[in-house]
Amino acid sequence: MEPLLVLRGVTKRYGGVQALAGVDLDVRAGEVHGLVGENGAGKSTLLKILSGAVVPDSGDVRLAGAALPTGSPRACEACGISTIYQEFSLVPGLTGTQNIFLGHESSAPERGAARRAAMRERASSLLAELLGETRGSSRVDPDRPVRELSVPERQMVEIARALSRESRLILMDEPSATLTEQETARLHATVRGLRARGVSVLYISHRLEEVLTLADRVTVLRDGRRVETIPVAEATLDRLIRGMVGRSIREHYPKEPAPPGDAIIEIEPPEGLPVRVRAGEVVGLAGLVGSGRTELVRAVFGVDRRPGLRVRWCGHPIQARSPAEAIALGIGMVPEDRQGQGLVLGLGVDVNIALPSLDRESGGWLSPARLREIARPLIRDLQIHLADPSQPVRGLSGGNQQKVVLAKWLARQVRLLILDEPTRGIDVGAKQEMYRLMNQLTREGKGILLISSDLPEVLAMSDRLYVMRHHRVIAELPGGDRSPETVMAYATGAVGAMR
Repeated sequence: MEPLLVLRGVTKRYGGVQALAGVDLDVRAGEVHGLVGENGAGKSTLLKILSGAVVPDSGDVRLAGAALPTGSPRACEACGISTIYQEFSLVPGLTGTQNIFLGHESSAPERGAARRAAMRERASSLLAELLGETRGSSRVDPDRPVRELSVPERQMVEIARALSRESRLILMDEPSATLTEQETARLHATVRGLRARGVSVLYISHRLEEVLTLADRVTVLRDGRRVETIPVAEATLDRLIRGMVGRSIREHYPKEPAPPGDAIIEIEPPEGLPVRVRAGEVVGLAGLVGSGRTELVRAVFGVDRRPGLRVRWCGHPIQARSPAEAIALGIGMVPEDRQGQGLVLGLGVDVNIALPSLDRESGGWLSPARLREIARPLIRDLQIHLADPSQPVRGLSGGNQQKVVLAKWLARQVRLLILDEPTRGIDVGAKQEMYRLMNQLTREGKGILLISSDLPEVLAMSDRLYVMRHHRVIAELPGGDRSPETVMAYATGAVGAMR
């Protein structure tokens, strides 16, 4: 197949950081091309160049033999390139339909109410196609404002928006990061359908097994440089990891068992089984997207109200009416939406790290020197890659942003840490660091409540596991009495009895 996209010697520098250093890449027509690398390897910068958001410092970029008009997103889109970024680019106040056709309303030839009806019908059909549902009956309501949709539903709107254009090349940055197994399978079927029609897909994913299953070829980036491009038939998981981090990682889930202590928290929902987390253990919450895992921990953390919910903290009844009250007790939470709920993007890394601890400082105000004193040890220990501690956190990679969210709770020295999808959208090296940190916290006698849609991860890293379905905790599975099949049987309703 002839290359549709060709990059030669592409470089990009941000101040003292070399994001891309002479990268060569080609994507063939009708090919799914995987792109892998740690956070900071240059993947997102490369996508921003191809989408027109960033101008390279040097190098040549061509699409179908013609020079790509870099620096103009609209011009790149007109050339046939659509982009799905890792972090959502939707307008929260608009509906799903309005977001899908934003800027392209004229693609529907009708006028007025007829045009709106046509766009809604097309949006509903696209969403139904992605979810494998009957045409026009998608469970993702295209009339709802995006702000009311869940994270997976927003992802579906992002993908539907890209599919609504007649694109020759679709750039996908972690499109399956928040999807269930069934939704991911549907996404893969859609990607294969695009390939069959001759559409090229450049597919970024930290789920390396996914790349090996879906892609035709895969390119590995490390420190802004291309390590190799190989056919998937010649690729192995170990080879990809070695190329990404410069070493082989044989143990993907390095769980260290720690002897559990006394109960830190006992959560008793109005229906279903109670959830207990003891000092020194990781307790997993498994279930399909929409099962109520996030809603339960948000209520525990004081974000939302849940009538009938009872919580005991170190044996004493409590009711956190706000996150501030939960934090004062010793609870920290890493939310699934790190940018929208876990960070203040416009503030510096040091300020973000210190925010939960302001009430412990005199007058609730910190001098620049005190900010550095709090932040620098954590930046060093967590290996947060940045130019300066006062750098706005929005300029960091996804993995480094996640480390900042963790750092603020380490600075606060919480006793219970709630981790909601902590490895979503971060690379294999950053995942290893996350797992090592979890081991460190349990060795120190902390408790961890882990939510993850990555079933192997939650199985491997949990000492005990609870399964939720329809907002009820329906099963408790100890370490020696669980398997992926058992968990999925409970999560899907194949097994309904409580344990």
